[in-house]
Amino acid sequence: QVQLVESGGGLVQPGGSLRLSCQASGFTLDSYPIGWFRQAPGKEREGVTCIRNSNGYTYYSDSTKGRFTTSGDNAKNTVYLQMNSLKPEDTAVYYCAVDTSYGSGCQLLDASGMDYWGKGTLVTVSS
Repeated sequence: QVQLVESGGGLVQPGGSLRLSCQASGFTLDSYPIGWFRQAPGKEREGVTCIRNSNGYTYYSDSTKGRFTTSGDNAKNTVYLQMNSLKPEDTAVYYCAVDTSYGSGCQLLDASGMDYWGKGTLVTVSS
């Protein structure tokens, strides 16, 4: 049974950093690509990053490239999202999701291409 559990959200000041975790179960990280998505109030869910732990390939949205880094720990079956230089516009609920269909949803940061989702963790960037 595939399950994803996010943690690490909270309140941080602009310019600060935060690391989110996504604990996966029911599969191993190198089996499928895992993406991070976010949804701000009143906005559509948008893709943030994707990682293919089988080969280490990563993909980033233009708004987060250079500030956010995704990585995976196969031993812990956990994917991380390190967020630096946070801005108020990064405020959102952050979700991790897995693409088990061998499609291109994760690589394209397309939420409709992801098959299983965590419940999300709230990140608030405010002074």
